[in-house]
Amino acid sequence: MEKIEKREFQGKLLVIGGTGFIGGHLVKAALYKGYGVSVISLNKSEPSKAIKGVQYYSVDVSDLSMIKALIPSNKFDYVVNLSGYVDHSSYSDKGKSVVETHLNGMINLIDFLDWNVLKNFVQIGSSDEYGGCGAPQNEEMREQPISPYSFAKVAASHLLQMLGRTERFPSVILRFFLVYGPGQANSRFIPQIIEGCKKNATFETSYGEQLRDFCHVDDIVEGIFKAMERHDLFGEVINLASGKAVQIKYVIDLIQTIIGSGNPEYGRVAYRSNENMALYADITKARKLLAWHPNVSLETGIRDLCV
Repeated sequence: MEKIEKREFQGKLLVIGGTGFIGGHLVKAALYKGYGVSVISLNKSEPSKAIKGVQYYSVDVSDLSMIKALIPSNKFDYVVNLSGYVDHSSYSDKGKSVVETHLNGMINLIDFLDWNVLKNFVQIGSSDEYGGCGAPQNEEMREQPISPYSFAKVAASHLLQMLGRTERFPSVILRFFLVYGPGQANSRFIPQIIEGCKKNATFETSYGEQLRDFCHVDDIVEGIFKAMERHDLFGEVINLASGKAVQIKYVIDLIQTIIGSGNPEYGRVAYRSNENMALYADITKARKLLAWHPNVSLETGIRDLCV
């Protein structure tokens, strides 16, 4: 069990999805900063990966009765909702369960929490909420959800905005673009390419003309804290991203150059139907409201992952 020394107590923090990629980085940083941390995850945390000083709960947030039965207190100063996985299933496939996880789960959390104690509820949104909007995507655009997942994220954003306007519910919605960094699952884009190049494998890919926005997990975690520690945002939507557009092909070529091997076969995979070919953020609002800006360049971040 990993031990992290705590500093002066900063408040009680509940992280939903705290055993995931971003959540794990957030929890470690929160302990270092002095927060008392509790984690909700759907599956039980492996003892070898548990962090000393963190209280873990295995709870399905789409079940309010389970939340109330298994979590002994509803009095948290801060909540960061990283629950659920990116899932682009259609509604006719398993889209209803996706909506239940991302929307109903958030509603259950809101119903469970003591609003008199809560200082900020940080909802993690997604660039998918913008759908086919033109680039760079900014927070004033009308969202264009293209899947049950993106719909649920948009609906959650609108609910928090309404509660902020009408009942002064303390919340902020952070829309992440593509987050990468140490500990990310091998099924994700950058780890996949790194693994393929290290094996000197031949792998199929699209032409790679899509413009995307990659932001290092360390910068994302710092942005979460800056948003969390503001108690006056009341449903503001804020993009967290690098603010820089890069082609997918550039990222693959960069990894291949750093590692010195790998054989991508461009053009062998078709673009997704209705794929937005330019998805990158305007981060003016994050700079203004949070005094936040990314510090880790894509080149530095990827080089560190490749060594």
